[in-house]
Amino acid sequence: MNKTRTRFAPSPTGYMHIGNLRTALYEYLIAKSQGGDFLLRIEDTDQERYVEGALDVVFNTLKATGIEYDEGPGKEGGCGPYIQSQRRDIYKKYALELVEKGAAYYCFCTRERLMGLKTDDDALGTGFNYDRHCRDLPADEVKRNLDAGLPYVIRQKMPLSGTTTFTDAVYGDITVENKTLDDQVLLKSDGLPTYNFANVVDDHLMGITHVVRGNEYLSSTPKYNLLYEAFGWEIPVYVHCAPIMKDEHHKLSKRNGDASFFDLVDKGYLPEAILNYIALLGWSPSVNEEFFTLKELEQNFSISGISRSPSIFDIEKLSWMNGEYIRRMDDDAFVKLAEPCISAVLTDKATPALVQKLALLIKPRINILSEIPDKIGFLAELPDYSTEIYVHKKMKTDEAVSLEALKLLSDSLGERPDFAQDGFVSQELYEYLCGLAAEHGLKNSQILWPLRTAVSGLAATPGGATELAEILGYDETMRRIGDGIRRLEESAASGN
Repeated sequence: MNKTRTRFAPSPTGYMHIGNLRTALYEYLIAKSQGGDFLLRIEDTDQERYVEGALDVVFNTLKATGIEYDEGPGKEGGCGPYIQSQRRDIYKKYALELVEKGAAYYCFCTRERLMGLKTDDDALGTGFNYDRHCRDLPADEVKRNLDAGLPYVIRQKMPLSGTTTFTDAVYGDITVENKTLDDQVLLKSDGLPTYNFANVVDDHLMGITHVVRGNEYLSSTPKYNLLYEAFGWEIPVYVHCAPIMKDEHHKLSKRNGDASFFDLVDKGYLPEAILNYIALLGWSPSVNEEFFTLKELEQNFSISGISRSPSIFDIEKLSWMNGEYIRRMDDDAFVKLAEPCISAVLTDKATPALVQKLALLIKPRINILSEIPDKIGFLAELPDYSTEIYVHKKMKTDEAVSLEALKLLSDSLGERPDFAQDGFVSQELYEYLCGLAAEHGLKNSQILWPLRTAVSGLAATPGGATELAEILGYDETMRRIGDGIRRLEESAASGN
């Protein structure tokens, strides 16, 4: 096969965890970096695990990240259907072909017998392996059982001796002793294939040249290769990836409550930042760069950069990278992105002009969108705060200095009907306050810090004193100055 073809084959279980998304991304990048095709195939043969709406999760995740498949559901490319439950007859045909070749056999063992074997193996601590009870049944007995309509599965007939060696693009040559391989089920009693068998059949029929999956499947790969060899099919290139870890000892998993892709999006992470970060979890670019668009990843990705070592999912590193993405965004695009968060806090006060002003103020100061409410919540309601935050050595302020500054502001601003009528303009107010400070022998900070503290109730804000005053308006600013005076006077009276 001359053209590279890869596939992402998720199970519709309702959860797209980070490892799934990385697999999809690497499959996509391998194909696109080599001018090939990327396919989407839905592996829904395990009906017990099927979750309603799970397909939407898959489609929506790929759409949100820009990973566009060339063939798959809704994009026929001549290899469909691309949903395994719709390919039942195909699998049965090939399973029967293996029986005819002597590479597989009918197994009529009941569930009760198999559970008994499992109980015995568990007691011995050996792990369950089928005892090959039906492997060498006489042909006439097999026929009688089939004619009688006895339920059956079809199992792969593994070699009992020797070794099987395969080459992985990441881990190199790996050899497994055949005696360790179980006679796995290929076709279940309901006529649906097992995961392993369906993968081999579909990958061959769909012309898949490269298979990316987790390194937990390394030990299973000889089973796949023995199937390829039994059919006389070409074996694809295997690319096994080390896991993404929560910490040194635990993998990321839904069971442990670890975030899925859309969980991260809901928390305020940008899809392009998530994708960029995930690309680097197990892959090192040949260039000295951390930030890649999807198109740049297509141009720079190579299998040789994939690591054998596990990667730690560091939410702090993702947050940092997300913040860098925010700061690199076009201003208009960020305003549009931040508007829902800002409007949710300010409700009917969120005019387009105010939203734009606030968005541009907080853009350099946040890493994730979910930080916006905390950054601007004080605008909707002044928090209860301690007067200790008026004390700032660098600003040359303490509670006494701040009290006098706020009284000065209350008096001087109260004597400016133009401010009361027209509102504040940040630059004009700043110049006025600097002049006021000079007139009374104060440093600028001894006016501006108390004002910022009084209007915000916070030690750190997304803007300076005059910017916040402009946003709050004259009346609310004056009210908060008065509230600050009250708090400081009460603190002084109590001796604090």
